[in-house]
Amino acid sequence: MIRFIKHNFDTIDGVAIYPILALLTFFTVFIIMLFLVLKMKKKHIDEISNLPLEDDNNLNNENYE
Repeated sequence: MIRFIKHNFDTIDGVAIYPILALLTFFTVFIIMLFLVLKMKKKHIDEISNLPLEDDNNLNNENYE
C-alpha cells in the first residue's frame, strides 16, 4: 500500500513543493500566535484563565439581564 502511494507521488511533477508550503504555513501561524499571546495584556489572560472555573448559571443569568 505504501509503495503504491509513494509511486504515485513520485510520478507527480512538482509534488515536492507541498511539504515546504505546509511547513511555511505552520511556521507562520505559530509565529503569529506566539506574537499575539506575548502581546496580550495580563488582565485579559487572567479573565480567560478563570473562564472554566466560573459557574454556568451565573453566566446564563448575566446574558439575559
